[in-house]
Amino acid sequence: MLVGLFVGKRESRPWVVSDELWSLIEPLLPDPGPKLVAGRPRVPDRQALCGILFVLHTGIQWEYLPQELGFGSGMTCWRRLAAWNEAGVWDRLHLVLLSKLRAARQLDWSRAVIDSSHVRAARRGPKSGPSPVDRARPGSKHHILVDGQGIPLAVSLTGGNRNDVTQLMPLLAKIPSVPGLVGRPRRRPDILLGDRGYDHDKYRRLVWAQGIKPVIARRGVPHGSGLGVHRWVVERTIAWFHGFRRLRVRWERRDDIHEAFLGLATCLITHRHVQRLC
Repeated sequence: MLVGLFVGKRESRPWVVSDELWSLIEPLLPDPGPKLVAGRPRVPDRQALCGILFVLHTGIQWEYLPQELGFGSGMTCWRRLAAWNEAGVWDRLHLVLLSKLRAARQLDWSRAVIDSSHVRAARRGPKSGPSPVDRARPGSKHHILVDGQGIPLAVSLTGGNRNDVTQLMPLLAKIPSVPGLVGRPRRRPDILLGDRGYDHDKYRRLVWAQGIKPVIARRGVPHGSGLGVHRWVVERTIAWFHGFRRLRVRWERRDDIHEAFLGLATCLITHRHVQRLC
């Protein structure tokens, strides 16, 4: 097969959308608008999604998306990704997946863990800034909040020069209200764990005000607090995000396109947990 030109024989094809995943995504997609100009038939949404996943997994540039795969042109997939992100498809899909996990009692609300990772930005654009760890070159940060098992609850994008603590409250606010069990939907963990980058008494008070206990390492205190026993799950999740080659470097000038990739990757990681635990 032609796909064999792009991957090794022992590797799977993660960009092929399974029937089970498509059954979750298809009802969330917006109806296509009327065709204004006669021309080629519209590329089916499922094939376009395969093209988007191919770019996400391989990191290939849009214009080099192989036409032999039958996923449509790179520009078609780019437009479809932008439209679906604007319609909130990935946020709604993420909530559907979290609801399945909660219904199976597989979300660990006993604690949540927060951290961030820096990625180089190939082009300057919104939500990029001079990196403090890369000689002031343009960069961005992925801010991630996970449950006690490492399942992503909220993700955001900022410039590389933003302090981690400034995203603490926005990330908590982004946790969706997750139904799935009898009673009220849940959106607050019992405890929030963070490293020294989140050490600020003002934010501790704000977290307490949300009914969440902050357990955050303090600056100037010797290492050995024991938080690493629980914090490693967020570092593993960050590694999962960076397993998608398109997220290792921010190639997009437009922040909404990179955020769309982040949202899609969040859904894929959460879906893996649904397959494993539910």
